[in-house]
Amino acid sequence: MSSSIKSTALEPDKSLDGEAVSLAQRIGRAMPVYGLVALMVGLALLFSLLLPDTFPTLFNLRAILADKSVIALLALAATIPMITGKIDLTVGYGIVLWHILAISLQTQLGLPWPAAVLIVLLCAALFGVLNGLLVELAQIDSFIATLGTGTVIYAVAMWHSGGRQVVGDLPDGFVGIAGGSLLGLPIGAFYVLAVSVTLWVVTEFTPLGRALYVIGANPKAAQLNGIAVRKHVMGAFVASGLLSGFAGVLLASRLQIGQASVGLEFLLPALVGAFLGSTTIRPGRVNVWGTLVGVAILAIGISGIQQFGGAFYVEPLFNGLTLLVSIGIAGWAQQRRNRSIKRRIAERQLDQAQQPVPSTPSK
Repeated sequence: MSSSIKSTALEPDKSLDGEAVSLAQRIGRAMPVYGLVALMVGLALLFSLLLPDTFPTLFNLRAILADKSVIALLALAATIPMITGKIDLTVGYGIVLWHILAISLQTQLGLPWPAAVLIVLLCAALFGVLNGLLVELAQIDSFIATLGTGTVIYAVAMWHSGGRQVVGDLPDGFVGIAGGSLLGLPIGAFYVLAVSVTLWVVTEFTPLGRALYVIGANPKAAQLNGIAVRKHVMGAFVASGLLSGFAGVLLASRLQIGQASVGLEFLLPALVGAFLGSTTIRPGRVNVWGTLVGVAILAIGISGIQQFGGAFYVEPLFNGLTLLVSIGIAGWAQQRRNRSIKRRIAERQLDQAQQPVPSTPSK
């Protein structure tokens, strides 16, 4: 069975780490877990001190939440197949077609907006089924399979729009999907919160979530234990497609214009956020809250740098560097932990070898 990435299904045996006696040991033990959380808080404090008039304001908070809600949804969409050890690149390519389709179905075909949204979600789910079939039945690596289907989706978006903007009068109900607010904050932030809580409950507290993690760690062992690997992986791709379709609807409601040049720039930050999710909160294990921390780091860092007058290339540069640094930190932390575990295992084996063998009583 092909696999693009690996996930850890079971929590490590903490007893193998030994006891953290000194303060340095405790800090070193906490860094892989809460290091990125501390970085997120540190960046927010730093920019608040350097930019006291613009950064720590309610206006800036609203702008960040409104602008990054789509990326957060796409990162959560990418997180679902990542739990099973797969990568779904169509979260970035698909949103190009989904936001165009959500507008064109209303402006060109005259469909009511609930029907347009339902059709977009259905199409996104069907592409999730296609990705699942290619990965599980055709046994194509998920990176290659979703790169191919994503490119096809992008081509369809170009053909459907003719390379031009799709504009028209949109009903207030559709505009209100992203244009509304709750408690003074953009409604998109509450969509992200609702999706995050739902995914967290499913992945951490249900048999379905445990099955997904087991598949990500060892699909052969999962199959031997009676888990329907094919069904679960295909379901993960369908869920990812549905969530990316909803992100496309949210983007269309916010922009109110469909264009093929919008959407691909979301792919890298979405994947970076999802990958960062495996390096914090639950290191070595893709998780929902870690993904949100990763997206928040990108959002805070880019917002602060742009307010300093950063050039147009700052955002992709920051995204790429953040990905590389996170990989380095995760690898370094894992190597340290592996050495500690090996040392503790060797000490246990030595202690057991030195214990006297009980004598057998003579008859």
